[in-house]
Amino acid sequence: MATESKLDLGKRGEEVAVTYLETQGMKVIDRNWRCRHGEIDIIAEDGPTLVVVEVKTRSSRSHGSALESVSPAKLARLRMLAAKWLTTQSRTFETVRVDVIALERFAGDFALRHVRGAI
Repeated sequence: MATESKLDLGKRGEEVAVTYLETQGMKVIDRNWRCRHGEIDIIAEDGPTLVVVEVKTRSSRSHGSALESVSPAKLARLRMLAAKWLTTQSRTFETVRVDVIALERFAGDFALRHVRGAI
């Protein structure tokens, strides 16, 4: 059985995250938004709140858990990227939140952990 590449695992993890967010009543409005400062995996609306979502997917814990891999510096960068994304939009949001969805896949199915307001 061929192993799944890291890129394929990451893409599959993002698909699982999008499906999960939609089941939670959020509306995904952008994906893989990039600028010269970095990338936002998922941008969603949760009522009047803009939600910037970092998705981390792991198939082993050899380098720590998926959640542990999101550093305070990464969260700060996501907040800055959210501000940059907002400058490209005509609408506004009452609040901005940074969430992390950590996915771990060891034996088929994904285990998902959603941390709202990670910073």
